Formats: sequence, structure tokens, C-alpha cells
Amino acid sequence: MKHLKQLFWISDNNGQHKKISRPAALFNLLLVAALWVALFWFSLRTIQIRLDFTFLGEFRIRIWNGFLATLGLSLFSLIFSLLIGILSAAGQSSSVLFIRFFCSVYVKFIRGTPLIMQIYLFFYIVGTAWGVSNRFIAGVLILSIFEGAYIAEIIRGSLLSLEESQLEAARAVGFSRRQTWRFVILPQMITRTLPALTGQFASIIKDSSLLSIIAVIELTQTMREISAVNFRLFECYLFLGILYLCLTLPVSLISERLERRFQYEN
Repeated sequence: MKHLKQLFWISDNNGQHKKISRPAALFNLLLVAALWVALFWFSLRTIQIRLDFTFLGEFRIRIWNGFLATLGLSLFSLIFSLLIGILSAAGQSSSVLFIRFFCSVYVKFIRGTPLIMQIYLFFYIVGTAWGVSNRFIAGVLILSIFEGAYIAEIIRGSLLSLEESQLEAARAVGFSRRQTWRFVILPQMITRTLPALTGQFASIIKDSSLLSIIAVIELTQTMREISAVNFRLFECYLFLGILYLCLTLPVSLISERLERRFQYEN
């Protein structure tokens, strides 16, 4: 009975939660997966739908190319959004008021408006005015601008979380400004922002699906075109979800490991 209870319950030990055992974690994960599969299967039976994924083999090259395009979009967007985020976070602390307000307005505008509106705005108005006709490049720029605002807040929040006493201690031992950044600020900022930035990469992967509205040939657009030919809407979008999970689940697991590895306790 005790072993059975341990499969379902985490006991408390002096205010500290015990580590979940591997058998208990595996058992409960399988139980949750079985519940979701049963619920989904029952829903399909209720509306009398029989799934058939065999036709997807005919489009494996197109699906693979769309998968690679989504991965490329996400990687390039991550690089450029990191650069934009760092510059925006630094700009919000600038002594030059124009730069400070410019970065602040950019972050608030991007975070306060939906991505779908920004895609139409930047592609059809700004992109057309500046001659950006390549949809892949336009998609990378739009995603980078959108995600850069969120990364700027991650970096700025990490910087503000540093205790003033550490900076005072660095000055007390004679560190220059450059040495303070190198030996005190940057190491802590990296460890504090890395888990959040890894999680943001998963968001970039998912947000890239909205670029299908401007016909960027990535994974979602590819599956939309295939479903339009075969009228297999459910199969196409279910398989699409599985492919996105193949990209986002490893990133989420890495993010969770980094959060545990670099967890700070005051």
C-alpha cells in the first residue's frame, strides 16, 4: 500500500518536497497520455471520423522542406531578436532621452499589440515601402522585431534583479566598470536569463506558424496547401501539431533543466 501511494503522492519532508522517483514520474506520464488519447479517441468516435495518415507519405519531401524552413526561420529569428533585445534593454537605460523613449515605446507597442497585426503592418506597409519582397527574409525580420521586445524585458528584468550590494562590493575591491560587468554582472545575467531565453525560443517556433498568413512556405503553410488538395484537414493539422511538438518539447525540457541548474534562492 505504501509503494502504491508513492506512485500518486509526493510526501513532504520538513517543508521540502521529495524528489519524484523515476517509476512514479513514468507511470503518471503514461496515465496522463492514456487519458488524453482516450478522450480524443472518444471524441472522434462521437463525430464518426476515421483518421487516415497514409496519404502524407506522398508529400514527405514537401513536409520535410517545410520543417527545415520553420527551423531556419526560428534560428535566424532567435539570433536577430537577441541582438534587438540586448540593444533595446540597453537603450531603456540610456542617458540619452530620445534613445530611452524610442526603445521604451518600441517594447510597449510590440508587447501590447498582437503578432498577426504586426505581420500585416510590417509586411504590406513597411516591407513594401522598403522593397522587402523576399517572404522568408520578411518573416525573419518580423519575428525578430516581435520577439526582441520580449527578450529586452527578460534582459532588463535580469539586470534590475541584481542586488546593489554586489555592485558596491565590486567598487569596494577596486573593480573598474569594465571589470564589474565582466566578473560580476554578466556571469549572473547569463545564468538568470538563459532559462527564460531558451523558453522564448520555443515561443519563436510556435509564433512562426502565423507567417503562413503572408504565404511564407514554412511548416504550417505547407500543411495548409496539402490539406487543400486532399481535404484531410484533421489529419494534416494533427500531424502538424506532432511536428511542432518535436521541435518545442526538447527546447522546453532544456529550459526546465536550465531553470533547475541556475535557480537562485535569496
